[in-house]
Amino acid sequence: MSSPTGPASGLPVRMPRPRQPGRHRRPEPLAAPEGAPALVLAVPGTPGTATRSLAEEVVSIARSELPGLDVRIGYLDGDDHEFPSLQIVLTYAAEERTARYERALAAGVDAKEPDGPVAVVVPLLAGPDSALLRRLRQAVMESRVAAELTDVLGPHPLLAEGLHVRLSEAGLARADRARLFTVATAADGIILASVGGEEAVQAAGITGMLLAARLAVPVMAAALDQEGSIASVAEQLRSSGSQQLALAPYLIGPEIEPELIEEAAKEASCPAAEPLGPYPAIGKLALAKYTTALGITPQQPQGAPVR
Repeated sequence: MSSPTGPASGLPVRMPRPRQPGRHRRPEPLAAPEGAPALVLAVPGTPGTATRSLAEEVVSIARSELPGLDVRIGYLDGDDHEFPSLQIVLTYAAEERTARYERALAAGVDAKEPDGPVAVVVPLLAGPDSALLRRLRQAVMESRVAAELTDVLGPHPLLAEGLHVRLSEAGLARADRARLFTVATAADGIILASVGGEEAVQAAGITGMLLAARLAVPVMAAALDQEGSIASVAEQLRSSGSQQLALAPYLIGPEIEPELIEEAAKEASCPAAEPLGPYPAIGKLALAKYTTALGITPQQPQGAPVR
C-alpha cells in the first residue's frame, strides 16, 4: 500500500527519464497550442475518391508532425455534401469555436473570448496558379470568416526530392547517383511541367535547378496550359544534346485532369512520371506554411542532401 509520501517499501519506484544533456539532446515534442486556428487544406480540381484519399493522407502527415492539430479539408469545387466546399468548412470551424467558448462559459470556466483567425488556409498547390488562387481568395472572402490564406507549397528542396523519387519510381532516373549502377531508361533531359502560366513556369524553374543538381542532367520548366510550351521546351533540350527526355509533373495531382499529362507526354514524345501526390513532404510543407503563419517555430522540413 502506498503512503502519502510515496510507494510502500519494496515496491518498484518509477523514476522520470532524465533529459539528455548537451546540444544533441532530443527536442521536446511540439504540440498545437490550445485554441489554435484550424489548418484547412484547400483542395483544387474536381473532387473524387482519389482526390479525397490524397488529401486525407496529406492531413494525416501534418497531424503526426504536430499532435493536437485541428486539420480540415475544404474543396474549391465541393458539393457541400460528400465533398464540403471551402466556404462551408470555414463556416463550421467558426461556429464550432464559438460553441466551445459558450460551453465553457456555461460550465463556469473563466474562458478567454476567442480572437485572431479561425483558420489558416493552405492551398494544395506546388506552384502559383493565379486563376486558382483568385478563386481561393474569393471563397475565403465569401465565407465571412476570419481566415488567413498562405502561399503555395513551392518552390522548396523537398519538392525537388519528391520529383526525383517519382522519376526513379518510373525508371526514368537513378534513385541515388552516388551508387555505381545505371538505369537503362534514365533520362538525360527533364521537362518540368507546371500549370498557371508564365509565373508558374518561373517558380517551377527554381525547383528545376534543385532537381538538376540532384540528377546532373538539364531540367527545363514548361507550361501544360500554354499551347506549344511543352513541345518548344522538348525541342530546346534535344537541340542542346539531350536525346532521352522525361516529363516530370510539377503538380500534386488534383489541379488538372490526368489526361493533360498524357497528352503532354505524347507532344514531347517521351515518357512521364507520376505527379507528386501524397509524397510525405507535402504534408510537412503544408504544416510549415501553417506554423509560419501563426509564428510557431517547429523544426523546418529540410530537403535531403544532394548525393
